[in-house]
Amino acid sequence: MKKVYIICGIIVFLGISAGISFFIVRDMTSKIPDDTTLVTMNNEVYDFSKSNKKVKLVEFMYTHCPDICPTTTQKMKLLKNDLEKEGVFGKEVEFLTISIDPYRDTPEEMLKYMNTFEIEDDGNWTMLTGDPNNIKKDQEEIRELAETFQFQYRDPGDGFFVHSTFVYLLDENNKFIKRFPMGEDFNKDDIFKKIMSEI
Repeated sequence: MKKVYIICGIIVFLGISAGISFFIVRDMTSKIPDDTTLVTMNNEVYDFSKSNKKVKLVEFMYTHCPDICPTTTQKMKLLKNDLEKEGVFGKEVEFLTISIDPYRDTPEEMLKYMNTFEIEDDGNWTMLTGDPNNIKKDQEEIRELAETFQFQYRDPGDGFFVHSTFVYLLDENNKFIKRFPMGEDFNKDDIFKKIMSEI
């Protein structure tokens, strides 16, 4: 009987180890598809295959979010200030904020959101959404992009999305480095240290 317990224990351990390994490998190999194109808050095409060779912090959000998204954006702005003091923001690091609600978050709405947080439009923090003239295709691209990093979201029907709560740090080739919590759990000091260790 003891052997049965030992064998069962080994099988469970191997199963858990295999599962953990799968998720680690999946995250380490996650990369934004090169054929992904969206539009900026200035209604300009943003082509990920031609994006800057910089470390990127990526935030998925929507402008009607009542809590976690604006909190994250505000904390990212504080992180931006710290990176600017080190002289690396814009030179080696940039931020991307991507809407998961492109129907309502037109380029104009994204620009308003940017202005609400007094984020300078200097090309180093880009707000991305879908092209209003190509919205269905771009909505699919945003979902594919989010799912690349296991960021899940859905609209339960009231316009207030249920979504994952992570931001993502990518290397200069748009490959996953690490994910960090959104909202109140967003620790700018931890992210700052990780960014500085990567550049």
